[in-house]
Amino acid sequence: MKPFNVFPYDSKFDFMRLRWVSLGIAVALLLVAIGAMVVNSLPGNKATEGQTFNFALDFTGGALVELRFQRPVEVDDIRARLASAGFENAQVQNLGAGSDISIRQKTTGSGDANVVGELTGKVVSAVQTPDDPVTVLRSETVGAQVGAELAQNGIWALIFVIVGFLIYISFRFEKKFAIAAVLTTLHDVVIVLGWFAITGHEFDLTVLAGVLSVMGFSINDTIVVFDRVRENFRSMRADPITVLNKSINQTLSRTVITSFVALLTVVALYLYGGGSLRGMAEAQIVGIVLGTVSTIFVACPLLLWFGASKQDLLPKARDEEALARRP
Repeated sequence: MKPFNVFPYDSKFDFMRLRWVSLGIAVALLLVAIGAMVVNSLPGNKATEGQTFNFALDFTGGALVELRFQRPVEVDDIRARLASAGFENAQVQNLGAGSDISIRQKTTGSGDANVVGELTGKVVSAVQTPDDPVTVLRSETVGAQVGAELAQNGIWALIFVIVGFLIYISFRFEKKFAIAAVLTTLHDVVIVLGWFAITGHEFDLTVLAGVLSVMGFSINDTIVVFDRVRENFRSMRADPITVLNKSINQTLSRTVITSFVALLTVVALYLYGGGSLRGMAEAQIVGIVLGTVSTIFVACPLLLWFGASKQDLLPKARDEEALARRP
């Protein structure tokens, strides 16, 4: 497998020398992300209307228009026609038959029949062509798919995941490793959320799925490095800085190759997956880059800051016997 090594197995990059700089940058990015979400949520912010993110129809509801074309049409073509008419954030889906299309769009008014009727007329004018007339199958106001109940469930799911990570890593490693891994993962998730708060890109259910997948990618990458740290702590006679540097260098090729392959996949999804999957791919792109960098420059410096050492990984019985033999 040596030809697949991007970096030599015995590389000697001194990552720990930059630990305070990397932790400082991580904290700064974290504060910027949190600050953007707080500013967006302020009631007086007219640009965001007091919303933390630019929530899509999945969260806000809107108008539903179902159309039937005389000929089969491409969803991407309909999206392009709607965007040119000013409906840039419309959600367009195929209803099964190639000529039946569902369009969901935010409403600026109260969502009554007059508003929905006016919006339906504009949508029909935007998408139909002289050689392919449109028939309106249905037009009505729809509620949000995600409300307070799903938001509450999401919070409970996040708590469940964090507690699960803590229990698993504490059982496999030690509490200091668990805390460092969870903090690194939360750092990545918060910055991904901050990215959407700053850019104002739509936040829908697919973005939420992408954010949750970032948690899995980040914790997996961190556990791989921590596993090598544990092995080296038990086999090497060296100080913690040397052990951490050695562990990162030994897993560096694996980390970079895995992240690069995953990044290629989500970039392809972003470019060719269509508008409905672009938000999820964007969240994953940002998350993969952050997860790779944070595993190297955040997780291990946190572990060193918490004072991890060989003694943390030794069974308690061995510690007691070793103390008993001391003069």
